[in-house]
Amino acid sequence: MFMLMVAVIQCTDRVGLVAAIANVMAINGMNILSMREHVELGSSMFFSRLELSGEAAADIITTQLQQVLPTDAIVQVNPLPQKRIAVLVTKEYHCLGDILLRHHFNTLGASVQCVIGNHALLGDICGRFGIPFHHVPHDGIGKEQFEQNLLTTLLAYQFDYIVLAKFMRILSPAFTAHFPLRIINIHHSFLPAFIGASPYKQAFDRGVKLIGATAHYVTSDLDEGPIIAQQIIPVNHNFTAKDMVHAGREIETAVLARALSLLLADRVFVHNNKTIVFE
Repeated sequence: MFMLMVAVIQCTDRVGLVAAIANVMAINGMNILSMREHVELGSSMFFSRLELSGEAAADIITTQLQQVLPTDAIVQVNPLPQKRIAVLVTKEYHCLGDILLRHHFNTLGASVQCVIGNHALLGDICGRFGIPFHHVPHDGIGKEQFEQNLLTTLLAYQFDYIVLAKFMRILSPAFTAHFPLRIINIHHSFLPAFIGASPYKQAFDRGVKLIGATAHYVTSDLDEGPIIAQQIIPVNHNFTAKDMVHAGREIETAVLARALSLLLADRVFVHNNKTIVFE
């Protein structure tokens, strides 16, 4: 039975890689529907994403690719699996609402396993969509205990990524170390500008003429993780800090949705602190 598959490859560059990959597909009767590749010249690293159709087993293709590629090759071949995500929230609903709607209409590219909030406010909307909601409060307990409670709740589920949909808490390096390159955040500024808390207030005080949003991986360095997607909109002297917050909500929603679309379709590669994105 013919299946659609995606293959993603990352390895040291050398002459003949594309030919070697194509030959493996031809031997196995796989049709290459599309192939994107990129070489980072500074580090001589090769990145490729292929969409395939055919009857060959994913593990056979993976093994044969590893045999013809450099020894450092990272190869993943999956029959277009639907990813699973867990979502962390605080009180703001706009990004979560968009995720729940896309999940409901099967356009997200992932299934939402659970939503966890450090406030109970968004439990009602999750219930309306039939998504498990867990309230893990942070008040009255230390950061270490809060994160342990959060971790315990998360590990009751299976998921590929954690999405911080306006989760207004800084996660410790100890917590993020459990999920390397698996936590995605939407930050309400055009990074690297206005890192940390209250970026709209920072932008207002600075008198900027553009504000933006950035979706990025979460690392141990605050708002410094590899960037997946960004977007900006113009503002002017008539905008108050509150106006910027309202204007920013739409762009935050759009940027997070774009980043998730790319990530969940296996279009994002991470190299050092940068991303290669095959849009």
